[in-house]
Amino acid sequence: MEIKYAIALAFMFILLAPGSAQNSYIPLELGGDNYYTMYGSPDISASISGTDEFERGDTVTLLLDLTNYGRIIGFKQDQTPQNAKEYALASAELQEEHKKPTALGITTTLVSGSPLIDVKSGAQVVESLRSGDKTQSPLKFTIKIGEHAPAGEYPLHLNMTYDYQDNVRVYASKLVSEGGTSTFSNYRVSYVYQKANQTVPITIRVKRQADFVIQKTTASLVAGGKRQEIYATYKNIGEDPVRDAVARLSIFKPFSSTDDQAFIGSLDPGDESTVLFRMDVDSDATPKDYGISSEIKYTDVKGETVISESMKIPVRVEPAARSLLLPAALVLILLIVLGGYIYSKRQRKP
Repeated sequence: MEIKYAIALAFMFILLAPGSAQNSYIPLELGGDNYYTMYGSPDISASISGTDEFERGDTVTLLLDLTNYGRIIGFKQDQTPQNAKEYALASAELQEEHKKPTALGITTTLVSGSPLIDVKSGAQVVESLRSGDKTQSPLKFTIKIGEHAPAGEYPLHLNMTYDYQDNVRVYASKLVSEGGTSTFSNYRVSYVYQKANQTVPITIRVKRQADFVIQKTTASLVAGGKRQEIYATYKNIGEDPVRDAVARLSIFKPFSSTDDQAFIGSLDPGDESTVLFRMDVDSDATPKDYGISSEIKYTDVKGETVISESMKIPVRVEPAARSLLLPAALVLILLIVLGGYIYSKRQRKP
């Protein structure tokens, strides 16, 4: 009968104890009794929420869900309760011990395993995650995918650090029963926490698509020149072929052109094509190096119209060549004037 009475008191106490507990986070000295040792810890998994496939050159938001699969895998009894107070304390400790798989203060950092993927976001924190729970909203990390990153899989690592409850000890000076209820006097709970580190692999994919670079250019531009030729060689370094491709320029002053598009046609992966543009240059153009933006409009393997990333064509504008006509005319006029002066002077001689 005493054991049943003690167990009943213990369960009544579990309902009443939290309001009167004096908890310490990491006490320097643990007091009280240790009735149980629990075995287990948090075990956090991470998964991508939404798409894991992106296009090269994009800056995107990667969404990650965390799930805690940690659990209690066993326990042992370290101390056998002997009376009603100890049964109540043992039950109270057992209640707290089951919180062991809860991860507290989870700090997450996403690290790229490839130089072609750049993680722009810093650390993110989740306050706590109980066993069996998933984060209410995904973690958001901004990543920049290399402009010419080849199609395929790229590894990321989610590094996590967190605390979890390692042990609990309980203490009370006595168990007070009054009016059909029981409470502890001077009740205390002491917790010991451990730090843990976890690394979870994450994989993203870069889509297959066409991709272009300018292999070489040839241009000789002079200020004031008309219909001057610019040759540019484009290469498809991507994984997919294209058709109906057209290279086109984005013109700005001091340049102008009525021939700023060039037809390429089909271009398989690894193939290249050289096209010709003609350019006018203003007469007051500053002689220096310029970069003229170009792009390729094409039809992809799905039949959709796509415009490539912008590519710069480097050109240099040279100063206009000086005309010798005006200096020659001035010299001629000077000679005529001088000749006339000499002739008139001779005529006046007796």
